[in-house]
Amino acid sequence: MYIPNHYKENDIQEIKRFMMQHQFVTVVSTDNGKPLATHVPINITEDEESIYISGHFAKSNTQWKTIEQADQILVIFQGPHSYISATWYEEEDVPTWNYQSVHVYGRGKILTEQALKHDLSLLLDKYEKHRSNGMTWGNMSEKTRKQIQGIVGFQIKVLEINAAYKLSQKRSDQDKSNIIEALESSEDDLNNKVAKAMKRCVLD
Repeated sequence: MYIPNHYKENDIQEIKRFMMQHQFVTVVSTDNGKPLATHVPINITEDEESIYISGHFAKSNTQWKTIEQADQILVIFQGPHSYISATWYEEEDVPTWNYQSVHVYGRGKILTEQALKHDLSLLLDKYEKHRSNGMTWGNMSEKTRKQIQGIVGFQIKVLEINAAYKLSQKRSDQDKSNIIEALESSEDDLNNKVAKAMKRCVLD
């Protein structure tokens, strides 16, 4: 991913925090030169060696067949983004777009059925365990669990991470304040989230 130096985020703890907050990702691979992409929820785990991203495809989605064949898989974590009007600047300049995005590159493998069951259990616990009678793996009937036969699990070992935080870093302090004020006053939730990110990341 092309990232000018002033927009490149290098703090690995900040990057991991961002990844944990945006766990619905785009997985990109190629099949005979044709790009393939699937949007999936994921788990993120870590050991002393690396960070790992795991999830699953529908078995009918043939992208899963590329996971072990590819030298590297791209996983895109997309954060909030918003249009930045030039009318918010003190001096005339072009409008732009602010955004946060993390691109992760890694080597993939297909999960065994047992590993897939464990991964699904983690995923369901994350979104269901806090609910009354949540539909965790342990609470599912055997009939429902059998639907695992229709999916294929994968794991990606992270080899490289590129993080872009384009949040008006090059603008003056007054411009930053104007942009934040305009975004905060918007009824668009994405604009509000960009304002919050700017306040946390670029204000002194």
